[in-house]
Amino acid sequence: MKFNNIQLSLILSACVLLFSCEGQLELSPAQSVDQEIALNSDANIKRVLIGAYANMRDEEFWGGRTILYAEMLSANNEIRWEGTFNQPREVYNKSIFTNNTFVTNTWLRSYSAINVVNNILEVIDLVDEADRDRVLGEALFIRGAIYFELAKLYGLPYSEGNANTNMAVPLVLSPTREVSDEDLIPRNTVEEVYQQVLEDLETAESLLPESNGFFARNYVASALLSRVYLQMERFEDARDAANRSITVATENGKSLIDDYMSAFNNPADTQEDLFAIQVNAQDPDNAMHLFYSTPDFGGRDGDVTILPTHINQYEEGDERLEQFVERAGEIRTDKWRDQFRNVKVIRLAEMYLTRAEANFREGTSVGATPLEDINRIRARVNLPAKSSLSLEEILMERKLELAHEGHYIHDIKRTRGEIQDNNTDDLQYNYDDPRMVLPIPQREMDANPELVQNPGYGG
Repeated sequence: MKFNNIQLSLILSACVLLFSCEGQLELSPAQSVDQEIALNSDANIKRVLIGAYANMRDEEFWGGRTILYAEMLSANNEIRWEGTFNQPREVYNKSIFTNNTFVTNTWLRSYSAINVVNNILEVIDLVDEADRDRVLGEALFIRGAIYFELAKLYGLPYSEGNANTNMAVPLVLSPTREVSDEDLIPRNTVEEVYQQVLEDLETAESLLPESNGFFARNYVASALLSRVYLQMERFEDARDAANRSITVATENGKSLIDDYMSAFNNPADTQEDLFAIQVNAQDPDNAMHLFYSTPDFGGRDGDVTILPTHINQYEEGDERLEQFVERAGEIRTDKWRDQFRNVKVIRLAEMYLTRAEANFREGTSVGATPLEDINRIRARVNLPAKSSLSLEEILMERKLELAHEGHYIHDIKRTRGEIQDNNTDDLQYNYDDPRMVLPIPQREMDANPELVQNPGYGG
């Protein structure tokens, strides 16, 4: 293939063209998109890497929608969707159509970014030697992060127990430039995808620097690895990864912010942010603000309401209650109140909670005792220290600290819990219920005959 010099704007324009093809009669699978990417020099490869980040920061991925899906799936009669958009309502009601455009576009955006990364990896030797490890680490971080999110959303949970047979998503590890029958590949198993995620993120952690602006750093890869290990119930590994992340992050100036709500609605990364999606007036996409905020703060009409069943779980005096404010006639969370503010992906608080849980399960005290880590989280929100702990208390502290940030559904799945239906009191969804999994987009089913639909969605 002959490479042409193109600027980042053209790369992003190509992505727009990719998404406009949904209405065409002849569709190509998302993982088989012809992309002419300028990869003939160090400078061009680094520009393309920024394009991969741009795909990741889009509202269809970490710019909000993957968090929104998680919140709608785990609503548990603790939050209510009141908006007019049908796409989130389908997820909220566990009745998702295979042509749901939100679900489809997340898939498309994800595979577009993966293809960009695969193109970078093929020519990594063209990157200046001084920067090669960093660029390689960033590319692998992006691919590993995307496949992890796809596996969690479009496949049954690892904890279901049949990871070697349950299907996740197709693993595409080489660049696609022209569509052929060889590009029509089936879904890989949950185990296969998780193993690829581990390989990518473990390598990324070993290559990334401690300091890299708001891009991926080694302690960000460690933090994401801790999430992967938790889903796999590899608690010793989760503990060690969280501890590595805490150690390096705090050595580089990261710490808990004294005031809980000051950790949110920030125009730039705070001392607590390990990784956040940068949002500003030039790159304004923030789906969580769009749907969670209200018109007085630049949002819609307040599509998500917080219900008393959630608020009543907080202890009296918990400063995390300050996030709940009545606006537009209902109770809202102010975590996503302000416009043009960063989307939180990984906060340091999560790492303390992960280390506490994993240490508790393993009967260890690597880095700190579980009690020390939990009391660290409680002290920040003006709650009294505990003198003893149970696993249930640790999980509740995690739920409340990370509430409305896209974590609860994945914790429910890995701990084999259940979710209360939002409309029928006597209906609960088990952690492995097929309705807790997004469908493979119909667009992809039509384009790729090798794909098999998730149970309950037909096809």
